Amino acid sequence: MPTSKQLDAQRILIFAGEAYEDLELWYPKLRLEEASVHVTLAGSEADVVYPGKHGYPCQTDAAISEMEAADFDGVVCPGGWMPDKLRRDTKVLELLKEFDADKKLIAAICHGGWMPISAGIYQGVKTTGSPGIKDDLINAGAEWVDAEVVRDGHHITSRRPSDLPAFCREILAFLSGDEST
Repeated sequence: MPTSKQLDAQRILIFAGEAYEDLELWYPKLRLEEASVHVTLAGSEADVVYPGKHGYPCQTDAAISEMEAADFDGVVCPGGWMPDKLRRDTKVLELLKEFDADKKLIAAICHGGWMPISAGIYQGVKTTGSPGIKDDLINAGAEWVDAEVVRDGHHITSRRPSDLPAFCREILAFLSGDEST
């Protein structure tokens, strides 16, 4: 397991918005913070409380419009119904394209894969995601695999909340410089 000293300089952006999948936002946020990674929750507006799909609230730290990819080591795209709205935000797509160009972490779980799909960055990438977006991933040029976690370069993907332990282990391995999967 990576030490906090190795991770305490890392900065991760997590997208937030109305009807996010509660566990898919909170589990990575808390696990990353436990490992001393700095986490920023960004939504359409700063200091807004968004209800999760199951009612658990989260308050954003910042507005997506003010975020710069250069300030972060990666991004987490939680699922829920939120990704369908955020994938229409040109700043979200711009950020994802910049993270991809710089080979920084792009982690998506469940329906969170809709955001990288809309950014056009999954062509030729091995991924997984909710079976509900399997066709979307394939149509975007990704190779879909039914697995709890898939790592292809700087892309890490998982299918559903029950995959969160493997998803977070892989994110922390990536951030600590572990090249194996």
